[in-house]
Amino acid sequence: MITLKSTMITKRAKLLIKGIVQGVGFRPFIYNLANTYNLNGWVLNSTEGVDIDIEGNDEDVKEFIESIRKKAPPLAVIDSIDISYLSPANYKNFIIKSSKEDSNKYMKIAPDISICNDCLTELFNPNDRRYRYPFINCTNCGPRFTIIEGIPYDRKKTTMKSFEMCQLCQNEYDDPSNRRFHAQPNACPNCGPHVSLEDMEGKIECDDPIKKTIELIDQGKIIAIKGLGGFHLACDAENDDAVELLRKRKRRSLKPFAIMCKDIEKVKLICIVNEDEEKLLQSIQKPIVLLKKRSETSISDLVAPNNNYLGVMLPYTPLHYLLLENQFLALVMTSANMSEEPIVIGNDEAKERLKDLADYFLFHNRDIRMRCDDSVARIYDGHTTIIRRSRGYAPYPVDLCFNMKEILACGAELKNTFCITKDNHAFISHHIGDLQNLSAYNYYLDSIEHYKMLFRINPQILAYDLHPDYLSTKYALSQEGKKLVGVQHHHAHIASCMAENGLNEKVIGVAMDGTGYGIDGNIWGCEFLLADYVGFQRCAHLKYLSMPGGDMAVKEPYRMALSYLYDAFDGEMDKIDTPFIKRIGDKKIAFIKKMIERNINAPLTSSCGRLFDAVSSLIGIQDVITYEAQSAIELEMIAEPNVFSRYNYEIIDEGTLIIDVKEMFREIISDLKYGLPKGVISAKFHNTLIDFMITICERIREKSEGINKVAISGGVFQNKYLLENTVKLMKHKGFTIYFHKRIPTNDGGISLGQSVIANAQLIENN
Repeated sequence: MITLKSTMITKRAKLLIKGIVQGVGFRPFIYNLANTYNLNGWVLNSTEGVDIDIEGNDEDVKEFIESIRKKAPPLAVIDSIDISYLSPANYKNFIIKSSKEDSNKYMKIAPDISICNDCLTELFNPNDRRYRYPFINCTNCGPRFTIIEGIPYDRKKTTMKSFEMCQLCQNEYDDPSNRRFHAQPNACPNCGPHVSLEDMEGKIECDDPIKKTIELIDQGKIIAIKGLGGFHLACDAENDDAVELLRKRKRRSLKPFAIMCKDIEKVKLICIVNEDEEKLLQSIQKPIVLLKKRSETSISDLVAPNNNYLGVMLPYTPLHYLLLENQFLALVMTSANMSEEPIVIGNDEAKERLKDLADYFLFHNRDIRMRCDDSVARIYDGHTTIIRRSRGYAPYPVDLCFNMKEILACGAELKNTFCITKDNHAFISHHIGDLQNLSAYNYYLDSIEHYKMLFRINPQILAYDLHPDYLSTKYALSQEGKKLVGVQHHHAHIASCMAENGLNEKVIGVAMDGTGYGIDGNIWGCEFLLADYVGFQRCAHLKYLSMPGGDMAVKEPYRMALSYLYDAFDGEMDKIDTPFIKRIGDKKIAFIKKMIERNINAPLTSSCGRLFDAVSSLIGIQDVITYEAQSAIELEMIAEPNVFSRYNYEIIDEGTLIIDVKEMFREIISDLKYGLPKGVISAKFHNTLIDFMITICERIREKSEGINKVAISGGVFQNKYLLENTVKLMKHKGFTIYFHKRIPTNDGGISLGQSVIANAQLIENN
């Protein structure tokens, strides 16, 4: 309780603070700040943010307001402070009031964040009552988004509601001087969640389930471990047999696994780490960071086959720190699911869905409300670029430079996210994944309803992809009484890059990816657009070629290699003297040739992803893939540095510029005959793409009377070789170039583009 030193009240201020200001220790911060400046009044959580009513000496009120931004808790993000001045109320003390809920108001929700240093110190302090307690947290760390069931953010509206605090925890919760003051997930071994170890037969009796889990991993076992946003499948990353077994069980023959190391020193034994990468690894978000592998490492080659990079993260929960305390250099920590299915979150669900994957289960009894995968990021030119935006980042919004209608953008089919908008905020969902089965679709529906509830948005406008077979599109079209806006896939890519970078003007857009439904019914994927939010003009694209077998051509890249050779050699590809032709065989070649000539299940495509597939297969990297974009990734991995030559190509002006690469394929065949190394061929191929991108953009700039801003987007730009050289050379040619940093360049960013396009078109048409 606070008593004023002076009875002279000269000013009363009422404040509304918006941003990430709940679940981060903001009310206790305000309480103690008021005490510091000898002020009376109250603070409470509302559905909009934090409300404060304060009064006292004029100078003290002024300094109090100035100190809010300067001294705010480390996890708080203050977007705005609205201030009004009122007549004195003659408050006698300062109190924290109960939360106030308004069903028409909303606020930003904090993401899940890693354990803080104070809690980490307590975790390993034998004299602390939470010594080795795997759920230690405070107002500066711990679970947020994954346990929230409603707002305002109070314990009764989280999955911690079933754990009644003991007297010691309650005392901390009630003490304004304690960093656990109003920490909603506060708990200890006496009153909070606990872990247990089980196999398929039931609970395993042991003194210490975590210690027993470490022993089992050391024996080569695979453990399903329940974490913040779902289960991981874990094994020893140095154990070839264990990693191979996990790979077989999970049916991921070559897709890279993420690993977790205890600390940055262990990471540096495995990977080359620069200052920016170290900072990102140790950030409160603790994403998986793509790092260059050292040439000599004891990590199993089976963790990331045919890849120069490892996806590495540091522990972000106390449980992780306990598991990695002494025994292991690194653990494989991959999402616990079968391919294309959502990550598992429930204990019973884990035993059912993971019974063929895990030998044992390390459970805990705190429920997960919203499943949430690990985020994935990398450093490019000093910038963090997000590849998968999820834990640690979502559901924090992207703030736009204009106001939005209330819109639900339904996203794409692969790497799905959705986006809901209100005011100038775009709430892009956490990573949902590939919408290719019922369980993924149900997860998608549940997540949409959860976001609508959390952010008090009931959108009457739905934006969707033009592809008629996407489940996200079918969802939008099934919603009766809504205003529907169809958005072309690559236009959405470019608009997402524009919105993220605060652009609201016409730009040259370069969209490179694997698949996007075109307005002409063909499959687009190497597109040059003159675009703003309202619309676009398709200025150039890769020449259409047949995609033999449709979607089978994605899984079997040799089909696209044959299609490109058919085009380059006038249908006589079977007569080419190259190992590729001999490897594929006469029977398959004849079959593919017939499909192309008779146009049987051979849709036309201008996809850049399929171009990567063709080159990869042709030079002997992958004829058949086991995960999405494998051909492109492995083609990038072998590209030799310091190769500056390229292949020839032709640009045909048919009103729309057409890029014809048949000459490139003839020259690749020639290079193969002369024994040119694959790494050099890969580099020349990449250089060719960069060259025609720049050439096309120069032609568009000339025709458009000097539009000089270029926005690049699409999954192909996850390719570091392509991105860094494109940006560097575009700048050299005088372009101002924009790319993704805070949201994924792949289809995970599509929903943002859909929302801003729908908004602009509705404004334009009204």
